[in-house]
Amino acid sequence: MDYAIPELDAISRQLTSLDRTKKAKMLVVDDEPDNLDLLYRTFRRDFQVLKAESGVRALELLASEGEVAVIISDQRMPEMKGTEFLSRTVPQFPDTMRIILTGFTDVEDLVEAINSGQVYKYITKPWDPNELKAVVQRAAETYELLKQRTEELRRSQAQTALLSTIVRTAQEASSLEDSLTPIATAFGKNFQADGCILQLVEGNHLVAAQGEYSTNGKLDNWLDNDPLVKSAIASQKAQVAVNVPADSNLAAIEHYTASGVQAHLLIPVTYRNEVLAVLSLQWKQPATLREDELVLLHLSAQQVALALTCTRYYRPVA
Repeated sequence: MDYAIPELDAISRQLTSLDRTKKAKMLVVDDEPDNLDLLYRTFRRDFQVLKAESGVRALELLASEGEVAVIISDQRMPEMKGTEFLSRTVPQFPDTMRIILTGFTDVEDLVEAINSGQVYKYITKPWDPNELKAVVQRAAETYELLKQRTEELRRSQAQTALLSTIVRTAQEASSLEDSLTPIATAFGKNFQADGCILQLVEGNHLVAAQGEYSTNGKLDNWLDNDPLVKSAIASQKAQVAVNVPADSNLAAIEHYTASGVQAHLLIPVTYRNEVLAVLSLQWKQPATLREDELVLLHLSAQQVALALTCTRYYRPVA
């Protein structure tokens, strides 16, 4: 497959055109309603703020809402101390930044919590709103940095696994058809797609041989009727729909509405100007891919072309 850089740039602009910025979540915990409301009003413009009047209720909220960037908790609460509550959040949410509010000197609990990494910062009451905002902003930035590094590591490991799968499949597959599902599965998992199909092409037409991956059961294959597939094969260039419901050319197509697919990326797998297969990545929400992911798709598709070619000529087709 031969992508020109301008094509990658154009696809990148489409895939990143959607607004990916969302308010970070934070949780404020205090048994005094006035303090709880004050914390909520202080941060509601910059964060999606969750409120809890006790440590027990806060744990229930985290169980239903998932990870938050920052937790601010009062220390002195009747059912559970703030430090005890925060310590219970560490195993499941290690990256969350925890801030404790204390109106008294409880040195032993605070020192233990800080030294064990359970508390990022403690603030004494009455707090200064500007100081608290500055501390929370730094905490949120630290959280984002941790998540970014974790995600970069995950991506690096996933990319290595993807390329290894392609190479291993080329070496081990007993037939061309046997190579399709492992490759489709590797792509689907790496790019967190809801579905992925790798389907062979002969004479610029799809043939029955395919491999598929789905996060929830069998995938309906409607590629033969999809205009993006026809364009990808004819142009030998990737085709993308980042937000199908907002695309007047695709929104009314029955297979999109029936499948719930809201984003579709089609990559022609080519070797020496011959389309060997198409790779279909499908998401049930509008898509966003980073530039490094697009480059990985480009490189990986080249590897897939080599893998399919090797398997086609050196092993019998099933």
